[in-house]
Amino acid sequence: MAKRPIVLAPDPVLKQTCQPVETIDDDVRLCLEEMLETMYAAPGIGLSAPQIADGRRLIVCDVAREGEPAAPYQMINPEIVWRSDEKVLAEEGCLSIPDQYGEVSRFREIRVEYLDPDGAKQEVAADGLFSACIQHEIDHLDGVLFIDYLTPLKRNMILRKMKKLKRQQA
Repeated sequence: MAKRPIVLAPDPVLKQTCQPVETIDDDVRLCLEEMLETMYAAPGIGLSAPQIADGRRLIVCDVAREGEPAAPYQMINPEIVWRSDEKVLAEEGCLSIPDQYGEVSRFREIRVEYLDPDGAKQEVAADGLFSACIQHEIDHLDGVLFIDYLTPLKRNMILRKMKKLKRQQA
């Protein structure tokens, strides 16, 4: 396995809608494993395929706290099938927008259907941080970044900082 480079905003790949996975093969399973390795190394709690310049509907997440055993999820074609009426406001960040944060309103609880790496249909109920993480990563699959929920002023300020960071790294 290999850690993959994380795409930084603003990059057009992060604004594209990802395509559903039609066939689950060794390439898909390898990509999911490399996504987990990349996420853990960053370190982060979630990663979507477009963040490694892959256009497929794949996400990984692990919201286990420090000192707890790892609890990774690998989701193929995830889809939110139920949302609570209640929303919560919490600070979010993103591996594609390092060191930048903003408050985002998310559904408190969700249920998600997805395929696992063996192609079996799964459903998981999520709340709290796990719910927010899944919603954040599914947004990536639809070309939506957490900064898209912020005021135009705050979003543009963050994007200017990201452009400056990318220039410095070039």
